[in-house]
Amino acid sequence: MTDNDLQRLVADISLKYFYRPFRHRAVFNNRLRTTGGRYLLRSHYIEINPKYLTECGKEELIGIIKHELCHYHLHLENKGYQHKDRDFKQLMKETGAPRHCQLLPSELHRKKRQSAKRYLYTCLSCGLNYERKRRMNPARYRCGKCEGKLSEQML
Repeated sequence: MTDNDLQRLVADISLKYFYRPFRHRAVFNNRLRTTGGRYLLRSHYIEINPKYLTECGKEELIGIIKHELCHYHLHLENKGYQHKDRDFKQLMKETGAPRHCQLLPSELHRKKRQSAKRYLYTCLSCGLNYERKRRMNPARYRCGKCEGKLSEQML
């Protein structure tokens, strides 16, 4: 799919689900890594991650386009276009746009590798365990239950 094909697809989805024309540009952006797409406030462009088309299929791509079009149309109407706004949540529900896109299969292994490391700290007095993602200096902290000293355990 080329940028021109994407432009036509976004224009068709905008008319079909939002009943409003899409008057700006939609392009693929290969540099996007952690998101399926983004709406640029100043230029009103929509950028889409092309990996979602190749790895997840056209249905996921259509969901991402709907989500970005919610930002687009609400911003042009001077309504709440941010994720936290009621107008945005309501328009997403009306159009069936997803709140988040799924994780790319190619990025799944990276996510698992990053979150795998864990640290365990045990209170020497009461034996209470504290599991942490980040490493800490146990000499600077005390147990929240009995104020005993903490020691680092191998996990």
